[in-house]
Amino acid sequence: MGQGGTDKALAAAPLAARVLARVPELAGELVRTIEEQNPGYRTMAVVPRDELWRSCHDNLTRVLEMIAQPGTGGGRPDTREHYDAAWATGRRRAEQGLPLDDVLRSFRLGGRLVWQALIDQAHADQLAGTEALLDMATRVWEVVDTISAQVAAAYHLAEGDLLRADAHRMAMLWEGLLNGQAKAASFAHEASRVLGVPVAGPYAVAVAGLGPVTADTATLRRRLAARDIVSAWQTRADALVGVLALRQPTLAGVLDPVAEVLGTPAGVSLVVHGLAEVDTAYQQALLARRTIRGDQAAVTALEERLPEALLLSSPDLARQLMHRWLGGLLDIAPAERGLLLGTLQIWVATGGSVKHTADAAYCHRNTVINRLQRMQAITGHDFTDPGCLVELKLALRAAALMPDPDEPAEHHP
Repeated sequence: MGQGGTDKALAAAPLAARVLARVPELAGELVRTIEEQNPGYRTMAVVPRDELWRSCHDNLTRVLEMIAQPGTGGGRPDTREHYDAAWATGRRRAEQGLPLDDVLRSFRLGGRLVWQALIDQAHADQLAGTEALLDMATRVWEVVDTISAQVAAAYHLAEGDLLRADAHRMAMLWEGLLNGQAKAASFAHEASRVLGVPVAGPYAVAVAGLGPVTADTATLRRRLAARDIVSAWQTRADALVGVLALRQPTLAGVLDPVAEVLGTPAGVSLVVHGLAEVDTAYQQALLARRTIRGDQAAVTALEERLPEALLLSSPDLARQLMHRWLGGLLDIAPAERGLLLGTLQIWVATGGSVKHTADAAYCHRNTVINRLQRMQAITGHDFTDPGCLVELKLALRAAALMPDPDEPAEHHP
């Protein structure tokens, strides 16, 4: 700006100084204007009236001081002290949850009030020429725009801090819930309040793999609520965890909706009682999830996979059982191994019936007999002994659960 512009800016100083003396009165007028013309403040009712007056007073003071001083606002050099009120207001309104649009609307209303007060003072002092007033209008809105930008910057910074703090608090709450802290009544009630689920009553926990659908926990909660299932979800490093508040102490009517909404493999715990037992249910759900092999979109309840869960709970014993009963079958070529173990699986499931095994395997009964004899020769066991069926069945389940040495290892949470 040239010398003429500087003179005009300096000419605003006596006007701004005289208007500064009226700041308490103007602050009251601005509070009334905001209440009448900015309904967000009224409907949300999060800013106490005395706090609003103080904010209006401090920001009007800073605006008028900056109007009177060349070198502030409009992109020119400034100091942080010019914006202390703006930053305090921006941060505070973010903490109160008032929308930024409503906050900035109030600053525009304040700019209009300052402009009108300067005009009135200029007329009272008989100082106002048209050119000077136009220049002063430009100056007013330069300052208001600059301060509004500072308010928005402070608001966004505080909003980011609040979001990070909320995310950290939520993560700590879930960590405590899944590690048994809800056994303390105070923690259980806090978790209930924050997560929007009851303290008592039947619960189940679900653990699912991560994916595009499961990443949106708010949508999962809404979709399950539409199916009359109250839930809360958290995305962890390698899995999605949900607590399901049940209406009755059974999983009836729950698994299908959960499967439909998740669309990804998930394990579901046994039913437990209250948030205090969610940590136990979480471990059960992890175990149920591990019983699922492959990428099929299956929701598996632990109550349906108890033998598998027992085997996974003691992997060393499961391997001992598997090697004792299946022995050398695990060392033959994958294609033949799959054929023989598949036949043995059917034979065990049919209670040792050669006929039913042949029907299910779509082969002749002599083929079944030949395969059984070959497996007995490899393992050294007589599979026709009725006493071996229970252990043999468990050994086959262990073989289905344990990683195939010829396939890449699967990862489960």
